[in-house]
Amino acid sequence: MLNLIAELSQRKAVTVLRFLYPIWFVVGLFSIMYVPATLIVSGDATTTANNIMANELLFRMGIAGSLITQIIQILVVLILCKLLKPVNKNHASLMVVFALVGVPISMLNTLNRVAALLLLKGTDFLKVLGVDQLYAQMMFFLDLNEQGVLIATIFWGLWLFPLGYLIYKSGYFPRILGVLVMMGGFGYLLDSFTHFILPDAIPLPVIILLTIGEILFMGWLLIKGAKIPEMKS
Repeated sequence: MLNLIAELSQRKAVTVLRFLYPIWFVVGLFSIMYVPATLIVSGDATTTANNIMANELLFRMGIAGSLITQIIQILVVLILCKLLKPVNKNHASLMVVFALVGVPISMLNTLNRVAALLLLKGTDFLKVLGVDQLYAQMMFFLDLNEQGVLIATIFWGLWLFPLGYLIYKSGYFPRILGVLVMMGGFGYLLDSFTHFILPDAIPLPVIILLTIGEILFMGWLLIKGAKIPEMKS
């Protein structure tokens, strides 16, 4: 796989990204946002348990989707590195480091969803616990999963700073996209630390607006591509 990525030209890297980015976005949106919002009811363990058991396949698809999202994340960042490394090697390397650090955090965090499902399936060694205890522990693991996402969000923000800088400097894309992507990085960090410091605070609309930069870059890449300079003979 690494050899295939290493052999990609910049133009082929753009082509692959235009294929991977929408898959990454849709699967990530489905697993990280849609499934929890559909099945998990904050503060209501019984309803949440009933939702998960009635829609076990959907819950399992959310688990699989979370893992697939991280696998695609690895590919996307390595291909972006191939595309943008000629702009600045050090910043491209920093982008890869920040992005890849978040991958094992996210994948291990998915174990909390698996643990919640195991509790509901009621394997033999769990029969000593009452229903209320099982449901309480299930909610604990689901809440832990949510907190793990917030930790991973820190690195989802950090990698956007070198990415935004590379976009800004490259000349392959409008410079404003680089600025917006860096603002998106700040938005992710603000969102994560706000939740930890002020857990009961209502999310500020400005945070949501800040994170739009990453989506705009993705849309530009899909529709317009990149202005790769001709190689000198």
